[in-house]
Amino acid sequence: MAGHVIVDGDREDKPGRMVAPDAAIEVRNYEKKYVSRGGYKLERAIEAFGLDLKGAVCIDGGASTGGFTDCMLQQGAAKVYAVDVGYGQLAWSLRSDPRVVCMERTNIRYIGEEQIPEPIDFISVDVSFISLSLVMPPLIALLKEGGGVVALIKPQFEAGREKVGKKGVVRDPETHAEVIEKIIALAPTWGVAVVGLTYSPIRGPEGNIEFLIHLVKGANVGPAPDIKAVVAAAHGGLT
Repeated sequence: MAGHVIVDGDREDKPGRMVAPDAAIEVRNYEKKYVSRGGYKLERAIEAFGLDLKGAVCIDGGASTGGFTDCMLQQGAAKVYAVDVGYGQLAWSLRSDPRVVCMERTNIRYIGEEQIPEPIDFISVDVSFISLSLVMPPLIALLKEGGGVVALIKPQFEAGREKVGKKGVVRDPETHAEVIEKIIALAPTWGVAVVGLTYSPIRGPEGNIEFLIHLVKGANVGPAPDIKAVVAAAHGGLT
């Protein structure tokens, strides 16, 4: 939920929760905070992982309309390279913002210093119809030592075809855990350490549960995230 429903004075974020018959329920209509709902996904990661983007030079990999870009700017980013293989999708408010470098018709699998000639502090990745295993290496090559990445793990594009159900939906918690384990196992080969894991507060198209992973270049490997706990929380917290 987007926080529009208030129950007894508190924001309600679980649409399936039972409330008392006499509970005070209020619906507040807030203005749209980001150009797309993707902004709320990155906002969740920033809050969960304690990220500070003030003054950061960033890449939004798979920018589309620009929800992640918008969130970065609102968090104080100095510059965002909004990269997408598509064309004409980035919101005009971002396209005309001097802090945004709109890079349309650009495949991030082949991006390099020729297109982005400065060190990058932070990268977000939200891509579809392709595995993170194919896009992370070229992006991380542009990242400063100590720089961070937040990537959206989409099980429908990481799991084997036999584990993807109708309309491209992956519902099995075990498959979700397997997909996350695969990405975590690949992280050291990309030169990054896994430092955080949570789930997206918003389901993807057709209702897919998605996960957010935080990676840091050159960091020491810390305790492994509790994958099963995160997957269970996602299945319990999203309806």
